[in-house]
Amino acid sequence: MNFTLISILIPLFNEEEYVAEILSRVVGAPFPAGYEVEIIIVDDGSVDSSADAVRNFMAEHPEARIELFRHSRNRGKGAAIQTALAKATGCFSIIQDADLEYDPRDYPRLLAPLLEGRADVVYGSRFLVTGERRVLYFWHSLANHLLTLMGNIAADLNLTDMETCYKAFRTSFAKSVPLRSNRFGIEPEITIKFARRGARFYETPISYHGRTYEQGKKVGLRDAFEAVWVILQARFTPDIYTDAGHAVLDAMSFTPQFNRWMAETILPFTGGDGATVLEVGAGTGNLTRWLSPRRAHYIATDISEEYVGQLRSAFRHRRAVEVRQLDAAGSDWLADGRRVDTVICLNVLEHIEDDAAALAAMREVLLPDGRAIILVPNDPSAYGTLDKAIGHFRRYSKPQMEELLRRSGFDVERSFEFNRVSMPAWRFTGQVMKSTRLSRFSLRVFNRFVWLWRRIDRFLPWPAASIVVVARRRG
Repeated sequence: MNFTLISILIPLFNEEEYVAEILSRVVGAPFPAGYEVEIIIVDDGSVDSSADAVRNFMAEHPEARIELFRHSRNRGKGAAIQTALAKATGCFSIIQDADLEYDPRDYPRLLAPLLEGRADVVYGSRFLVTGERRVLYFWHSLANHLLTLMGNIAADLNLTDMETCYKAFRTSFAKSVPLRSNRFGIEPEITIKFARRGARFYETPISYHGRTYEQGKKVGLRDAFEAVWVILQARFTPDIYTDAGHAVLDAMSFTPQFNRWMAETILPFTGGDGATVLEVGAGTGNLTRWLSPRRAHYIATDISEEYVGQLRSAFRHRRAVEVRQLDAAGSDWLADGRRVDTVICLNVLEHIEDDAAALAAMREVLLPDGRAIILVPNDPSAYGTLDKAIGHFRRYSKPQMEELLRRSGFDVERSFEFNRVSMPAWRFTGQVMKSTRLSRFSLRVFNRFVWLWRRIDRFLPWPAASIVVVARRRG
């Protein structure tokens, strides 16, 4: 993902008369200083000369970064958006229709909340009017308002214009949400699935120059009925993640008391208030928010571009927190040569095939006598479908983990088991039920009783779900 690039996604179908003009307006639009622009056009099986018009424009404007892709047949606006999104490499994306109803001069309004880190998604509303709006069909407007109302009920939002073309979003976030609608049902699907994923929505007024059906407007009654069906599907489907591991991590965000318990368990080993700390695999920051306060410098890292984007938004006001993308399976963790007092690696090592190499890299990033705090899943015999679904290569025993650290150049200070209470449920879910998901409802219930689990956990007679090992760098 290019963090200085903005992607403009243009679904195209039979717009030979207008597409060159809209491309000219996009190229000439005001974009933020320091950002480049890529324009991704997907010709959705046009039967006119739309594709030729795009090629001619590209030949006349070689300085513009434009890519044209084609569907062999007409599949619908949603399918074209999905193709364009898959090709996008910018940090932010904007959907732009190929007609002249929407004005690219409104891009600064759409991008401002994203650039400032306040939003994940921004809708350009035709009904929050500060500019011009062409007055057209009452019944079309009524249907739009009714669909927006239904979408708001399903998504628990208060949007004024769900059906707007102008939707801007963080690209990595949008790519992490599976989109299935091929036609105009893409509008409610994006809205509801993004909302169910916890996206921060903003709306901003835009200008709108609608056209008549005689001029080429394509949305009809069939699309309204399809949108109702998509609203019902998107409200109840579990299909809101492209990655099972992301689904589990997101589910854990519903257990703040459990996350606090884990953080407070390792906090005494993380060094004093002035320590420099590197957290490997911070994810969405479920633990970072508990571990980072009062640190001189806290580096939160993850391999996922989407998680890095979320971390940057969540901690943008914390001056001591630095967010970086880091591949824990790589050999050079901090390429600038910096070293840290403490490395925190929680539920990460089991995701790395060569865990010994990762520990060697961890050792190199630590200052002499620096400390590593590692939490891994306990008990190889507990490995099940949940482990496999979220990308665990293995589970560990305590002697195995301690020996691995010693061979990697560490002296083990302390190791102990953590979270016995959840092991029976983990084994039942992953080995008996063969499930690949964690229930949000069950996690919420579990979270409500963390005060009790903390008191009884050490007295339970079975193995814990996790092992915590605290080790010092040797030499």
